[in-house]
Amino acid sequence: MADKFEIKLPWPPTALSPNARAHWAKKAKTAANYRYTCKLASKSVLQFKREEVAALKELVSAGGQIHVFIDFYPPNRRQRDDDNVVAAFKSGRDGLADALGIDDCHFRTHPFLHSDKVVKPLGEVRVVITGRGPEA
Repeated sequence: MADKFEIKLPWPPTALSPNARAHWAKKAKTAANYRYTCKLASKSVLQFKREEVAALKELVSAGGQIHVFIDFYPPNRRQRDDDNVVAAFKSGRDGLADALGIDDCHFRTHPFLHSDKVVKPLGEVRVVITGRGPEA
C-alpha cells in the first residue's frame, strides 16, 4: 500500500468566499456544483487507489484520523486570507469526502496557502491524503 496519494482539484469559485456578497441561492448552487466537480475529480484518481482507500476506511473504523494536507495555489497574486481560502474550499472538502466514502469529521486538515506560487490560469488545490500525521 502506498503511504500517501495526491489529488489535484480546481480552485474554489469566488462566490464561495466568506467575503463574497453573493445571493444565498447562487452561493448554494455554486457550492453544490463545486462539491460535485471535486467529487468527480477525486473519484477519477481514487479508482486506481482502491487498496489505499480501503486502508483509510479501516483506519477510521479503528478510531483513527485521516491526515489531509491541502495546498492552495491561487490563480493570481491578489492578497488572500488563508482562513477565507479554507472556508471557500469547504464544498470541495465535502466532495472529497463523498468520493472517499468517509465522513470528513475524520479528517485532520493541514492547510497551507502558497500565495507566492501562482498556477495560471485558474489556480488549483493539491490535496495529499495519508494515514500519517506531520510528526511521522
